[in-house]
Amino acid sequence: MNDGAREIEVKYRVRDAEALEQALARHGLVLSAPVHQDDQAYAQAGWEYGMSKVGVAFARLRTQDGRHLFTLKKPLDNEMACLEHETEVADRDEMHRAILAMGCYPTVRIVKTRRTATSGELSLCLDKVEHAGVFLEVEKVVGPGESGPEVQAELDRFVRSLGVDVERTTDTYDSLVRATLV
Repeated sequence: MNDGAREIEVKYRVRDAEALEQALARHGLVLSAPVHQDDQAYAQAGWEYGMSKVGVAFARLRTQDGRHLFTLKKPLDNEMACLEHETEVADRDEMHRAILAMGCYPTVRIVKTRRTATSGELSLCLDKVEHAGVFLEVEKVVGPGESGPEVQAELDRFVRSLGVDVERTTDTYDSLVRATLV
């Protein structure tokens, strides 16, 4: 992602994945083949669930198709409007130890099956998240001058235009998974 660019997203609990797929197809969007993602989430020392995530950096280690990705997200406007940095790493275990040495601690493991599609500048993800359910994420990368909440309203209008029964959530996957495990 370019310097200063932010990832803005909206997330919805999906009640009927088949109906959603049909609605996407009517809009000319076909989902990719499923991929398995195994994510370990990390938080900065001193941060705990229940505290605001805004302004706090969070790390993630993801393994997908034998590749390991390190991601740092820092929520700015809200939990779904983040400054994001991501890079591939050669050794997941070594990166895990490095993250711990930087003062972060592991929070929850998020395992999911993801299917994706794109529509112009929008990225769509249909995720089946273990312990949490099925979700639709719609994301857009924007420049530093754009309002996260305004972009989220635009993304919400797009999702609502699909005409499917979904429930918007402002929780991130780590919070959703954790809520089912505690």
